[in-house]
Amino acid sequence: MNKFIATAAALMLAVPAFAENQEAAEMVAPSGDAEAGETLFNRQCIACHVVRDDAGEVLAGRNARNGPNLYGIAGRAIGSQAGFRYGKSLSAVSETGNLWDEEEFVTYVQDPTGWLRETLDDSKARSKMAFKVRKQEEATNIYAFLYALKPPAMDDKAE
Repeated sequence: MNKFIATAAALMLAVPAFAENQEAAEMVAPSGDAEAGETLFNRQCIACHVVRDDAGEVLAGRNARNGPNLYGIAGRAIGSQAGFRYGKSLSAVSETGNLWDEEEFVTYVQDPTGWLRETLDDSKARSKMAFKVRKQEEATNIYAFLYALKPPAMDDKAE
């Protein structure tokens, strides 16, 4: 009887942890159209960004260096791309440990300076990114494309 109670108790404790992991997985899953996002990325983003994997293969874009490499951005800590010099305001956000998820990415690319000002609660915050994606659907699709190139790992969110 004691083994049965111990097993039942262990299962009851495991269910909430399993549910939390399921919720985390659902939160990072993109809602956009990756195929449409690829087209949009190639129209709007390649002038400044590249998507280069860990092996050095260019998956999207050109050799642009104005913006950081966007490979693995989904689930990555904000402002953490190794070797890229971020602006002062985005560097301040990186200290919070927040991650790029769909909501943060979409809001940022639609109004980089506005997002920084709201996130930092600083009316003087500025972004080095001048371009704005005009439509939320387009930003969501671009995120879905980048997510598809390297989905975040559940056990390693920051790179």
